[in-house]
Amino acid sequence: MTKAPPLKNDCFALPPGVDWTPVEDSLQAWRARVPPRVGVETAAFADALNRFLAADVVAQRSHPPHPNTAVDGYGFAGGLAGGTHAIPLIDGRAAAGQGYDGDVPTGHAIRILTGAALPKGVDTVCLQEDVTVAGGKIHINGPLRQGANTRKAGEDSQTGDIVLNKGHRLRPQDIGLAASVGALQGSVFRPLKVAVVSTGDEVVDSGQGTGTYDANRPMLLSLIQVWGFQAIDIGIIPDDRDQIEKALNDAAAQADVILTTGGASAGDEDHISAILNEHGAMGTWRIAIKPGRPLAMGVWNGVPIFGLPGNPVAAFVCSLIFARPAMATCAGGD
Repeated sequence: MTKAPPLKNDCFALPPGVDWTPVEDSLQAWRARVPPRVGVETAAFADALNRFLAADVVAQRSHPPHPNTAVDGYGFAGGLAGGTHAIPLIDGRAAAGQGYDGDVPTGHAIRILTGAALPKGVDTVCLQEDVTVAGGKIHINGPLRQGANTRKAGEDSQTGDIVLNKGHRLRPQDIGLAASVGALQGSVFRPLKVAVVSTGDEVVDSGQGTGTYDANRPMLLSLIQVWGFQAIDIGIIPDDRDQIEKALNDAAAQADVILTTGGASAGDEDHISAILNEHGAMGTWRIAIKPGRPLAMGVWNGVPIFGLPGNPVAAFVCSLIFARPAMATCAGGD
């Protein structure tokens, strides 16, 4: 009688005798193999959300451009020692966009509102909550350090400072930062185009027929858009070598990166890995990760391709761990 191997019943175990590639080794290898694949253009940063910078962003002016107050209160010169102080209050006030043109005499104070440029003769501000106004004077309990509640010119950045580095992905807060220092446009990488292909005779679009509804393609197309890339839907391709090769050729002609789902293992109908192996395009296949193994990673017609597993959870995990960082590099990310 033929002896059967001991029953393990553990789908998470890595089968012995197979050269499994550690996740970190695979990631390092792919970072080295996928340089930026998109061109560079000049664009308004307001229209470049999620794009990667192709050059550093430099401050065109200092921020803040002038010394100003961080609070509503009363401004004067110098700090205050401990104890009670009564400081004469002059007429007028300084507000944001409505500066006080005169000088504030030494030993006097002026009403000042948040964001206002500090008038001449003012370098310290006391919060209005800490002041009592009576008899034409402000009454304050010290101590209060000189420069309290004020912002210096260029405190955040100065003209010529690099405020965002090449390879950085533009987020809403980055666009605001660039605008605050007068950098309204600059050099960015063009949007990365990512093609998505589902494979399998059993796979059909959701609601169409009695086969397995395709969850992977809608998920991946949405993920690609969330990551700031342009998604290209190649569709569902049956388990036919010629049709799969044609679909890959079509995808490579349109996109900078290709994502496929299904057919990445070693079964009779796992054509993605077989085709990549036959054409010498396979870079990595068996990754020591679960869910996720196997994962076919290679190059097709010069275009990086990720053959993701057919299981939607495994496809999602592998997209996050492998495809996303590689696509960021292809898109010009650091």
